[in-house]
Amino acid sequence: MFAALTGLGLSTAAGLNAYIPLLVVGILANFTDAVKLPDGYTWLSNWGVLAVIAVLLAAEFVLDKIPAVDSVNDLIQTAVRPASGGVVFSATTAAAELDNSTWMAENPWMGWLLGIVVALAVHALKTTARPVVNAGTAGVGAPVVSTVEDAGSLGMSLIAIFTPVLVILALIVLALLAWWAIRKVRRVRRRADRRSP
Repeated sequence: MFAALTGLGLSTAAGLNAYIPLLVVGILANFTDAVKLPDGYTWLSNWGVLAVIAVLLAAEFVLDKIPAVDSVNDLIQTAVRPASGGVVFSATTAAAELDNSTWMAENPWMGWLLGIVVALAVHALKTTARPVVNAGTAGVGAPVVSTVEDAGSLGMSLIAIFTPVLVILALIVLALLAWWAIRKVRRVRRRADRRSP
């Protein structure tokens, strides 16, 4: 069960920022025993790969904080974040150990699929809420929200690896925030519809 929570937490983090959980998993695989990469995923701990991921993270860190550019970045990340979710779910052996299922171990694609779906769902919520935040704050909220998302991705990655049982609590908090954001988006849209002739 803890392996499933780890995979779920990491793929959720990937939905917020594709590169943070990849970097966390790769670095921790090099320096600790907390992450053991299965065969076929050792490339994730390669320092050259981690350097490329760090450069991509730095670029996203800047681009995601600029209003309007963040929406273009989110469009590009629609492919990257779910793929990252699939990688981190599978790379942490969560798929193979999910409820000690031999079926999951024999069908590694299922871990990829679970990671992709979770990351895509989180990414979709983020992508929907961001334009509303930008419009509602005249762009001032973009860097604040982006920083919170980055911190959330890092926090969720560390929680998923070191205290996976807390992933449930973190997901509940994230679900409440998503519910609040969806309500806010609907309110803003209703107000805009009423104002338009």
